[in-house]
Amino acid sequence: MKTILSAALVLGLCGLAGAREEKANPVGTWKCEYDIGGMKRMSTLTIKKDGDKLAGTMSWPDQKETKLKDVNLKDGELTFSAERVLMDNRIPVEYRLTIDGDKLKGKGAAEFGGKKQEFDIAGKREKKDK
Repeated sequence: MKTILSAALVLGLCGLAGAREEKANPVGTWKCEYDIGGMKRMSTLTIKKDGDKLAGTMSWPDQKETKLKDVNLKDGELTFSAERVLMDNRIPVEYRLTIDGDKLKGKGAAEFGGKKQEFDIAGKREKKDK
Protein backbone atom coordinates (compact mmCIF):
# COMPACT_ATOMS: atom_id res chain seq x y z
CA MET A 1 0.00 0.00 0.00
CA LYS A 2 2.86 2.38 0.85
CA THR A 3 4.40 1.69 -2.56
CA ILE A 4 1.17 2.61 -4.34
CA LEU A 5 0.80 5.81 -2.31
CA SER A 6 4.45 6.74 -2.93
CA ALA A 7 4.07 6.16 -6.67
CA ALA A 8 0.88 8.23 -6.76
CA LEU A 9 2.60 11.06 -4.88
CA VAL A 10 5.60 11.03 -7.23
CA LEU A 11 3.36 11.01 -10.32
CA GLY A 12 1.26 13.83 -8.88
CA LEU A 13 4.32 15.97 -8.15
CA CYS A 14 5.72 15.33 -11.62
CA GLY A 15 2.39 16.38 -13.11
CA LEU A 16 2.46 19.61 -11.11
CA ALA A 17 6.03 20.34 -12.20
CA GLY A 18 5.07 19.77 -15.84
CA ALA A 19 2.06 22.06 -15.49
CA ARG A 20 4.25 24.82 -14.05
CA GLU A 21 6.69 24.67 -16.96
CA GLU A 22 3.80 24.71 -19.41
CA LYS A 23 2.33 27.71 -17.61
CA ALA A 24 5.67 29.51 -17.83
CA ASN A 25 6.14 29.14 -21.59
CA PRO A 26 8.01 32.27 -22.75
CA VAL A 27 7.85 31.55 -26.51
CA GLY A 28 5.97 34.22 -28.46
CA THR A 29 5.82 37.95 -29.05
CA TRP A 30 5.17 40.15 -26.04
CA LYS A 31 4.07 43.79 -26.00
CA CYS A 32 5.68 45.34 -22.92
CA GLU A 33 5.11 48.59 -21.04
CA TYR A 34 7.18 50.32 -18.41
CA ASP A 35 7.63 53.74 -16.85
CA ILE A 36 10.94 55.58 -16.56
CA GLY A 37 11.14 59.12 -15.22
CA GLY A 38 7.36 59.50 -15.34
CA MET A 39 7.23 58.62 -19.03
CA LYS A 40 5.38 55.57 -20.29
CA ARG A 41 7.52 53.49 -22.65
CA MET A 42 6.91 50.43 -24.80
CA SER A 43 8.96 47.59 -26.24
CA THR A 44 8.40 44.34 -28.12
CA LEU A 45 9.99 41.17 -26.81
CA THR A 46 10.17 38.09 -29.06
CA ILE A 47 11.26 34.74 -27.61
CA LYS A 48 11.88 31.62 -29.73
CA LYS A 49 13.15 28.12 -29.14
CA ASP A 50 16.55 27.50 -30.72
CA GLY A 51 16.95 23.74 -30.33
CA ASP A 52 16.66 23.19 -26.61
CA LYS A 53 17.77 26.76 -25.80
CA LEU A 54 15.87 30.02 -25.79
CA ALA A 55 16.79 32.99 -27.98
CA GLY A 56 15.11 36.24 -28.87
CA THR A 57 15.09 39.91 -29.68
CA MET A 58 13.80 43.13 -28.19
CA SER A 59 12.86 46.30 -30.04
CA TRP A 60 11.62 49.76 -29.13
CA PRO A 61 9.80 52.43 -31.18
CA ASP A 62 13.07 54.34 -31.62
CA GLN A 63 15.43 51.34 -31.95
CA LYS A 64 15.44 48.33 -34.25
CA GLU A 65 15.57 44.92 -32.69
CA THR A 66 18.63 43.79 -30.79
CA LYS A 67 19.52 40.20 -29.93
CA LEU A 68 19.00 39.07 -26.35
CA LYS A 69 21.92 37.69 -24.36
CA ASP A 70 21.91 34.90 -21.77
CA VAL A 71 18.22 33.97 -22.17
CA ASN A 72 17.21 31.53 -19.42
CA LEU A 73 13.99 30.17 -17.94
CA LYS A 74 14.18 28.67 -14.48
CA ASP A 75 11.30 28.04 -12.08
CA GLY A 76 8.97 30.25 -14.12
CA GLU A 77 11.42 33.17 -14.19
CA LEU A 78 12.76 34.45 -17.50
CA THR A 79 16.10 36.29 -17.36
CA PHE A 80 18.09 37.94 -20.14
CA SER A 81 19.89 41.14 -21.07
CA ALA A 82 19.47 43.49 -24.03
CA GLU A 83 21.46 46.48 -25.20
CA ARG A 84 19.51 49.74 -25.39
CA VAL A 85 20.99 52.48 -27.58
CA LEU A 86 20.02 56.06 -26.68
CA MET A 87 21.74 59.04 -28.31
CA ASP A 88 24.83 57.00 -29.20
CA ASN A 89 25.02 55.57 -25.65
CA ARG A 90 24.97 51.78 -25.32
CA ILE A 91 23.19 50.72 -22.14
CA PRO A 92 23.00 47.05 -21.16
CA VAL A 93 19.67 46.32 -19.44
CA GLU A 94 19.13 43.18 -17.36
CA TYR A 95 15.62 41.75 -17.17
CA ARG A 96 14.07 39.40 -14.61
CA LEU A 97 10.47 38.50 -15.52
CA THR A 98 7.87 36.12 -14.15
CA ILE A 99 5.54 34.52 -16.68
CA ASP A 100 1.94 33.69 -15.81
CA GLY A 101 0.09 32.34 -18.84
CA ASP A 102 -0.09 35.16 -21.40
CA LYS A 103 1.16 37.84 -18.99
CA LEU A 104 4.58 38.73 -17.70
CA LYS A 105 5.84 41.15 -15.10
CA GLY A 106 9.08 41.91 -13.39
CA LYS A 107 12.01 44.30 -13.33
CA GLY A 108 14.53 45.79 -15.67
CA ALA A 109 17.80 47.18 -14.33
CA ALA A 110 20.38 49.42 -15.97
CA GLU A 111 23.29 51.52 -14.84
CA PHE A 112 22.97 55.29 -15.40
CA GLY A 113 25.68 57.66 -14.23
CA GLY A 114 27.29 55.04 -12.03
CA LYS A 115 24.00 54.14 -10.32
CA LYS A 116 22.01 50.98 -10.94
CA GLN A 117 18.36 51.87 -11.46
CA GLU A 118 15.43 49.46 -11.62
CA PHE A 119 12.05 49.83 -13.26
CA ASP A 120 8.89 47.73 -13.31
CA ILE A 121 7.87 46.15 -16.59
CA ALA A 122 4.71 44.27 -17.60
CA GLY A 123 3.62 42.66 -20.85
CA LYS A 124 1.05 40.60 -22.67
CA ARG A 125 1.63 37.90 -25.24
CA GLU A 126 0.23 38.72 -28.68
CA LYS A 127 -2.40 36.29 -29.89
CA LYS A 128 -1.60 34.37 -33.06
CA ASP A 129 -4.02 34.76 -35.95
CA LYS A 130 -5.57 31.46 -36.94
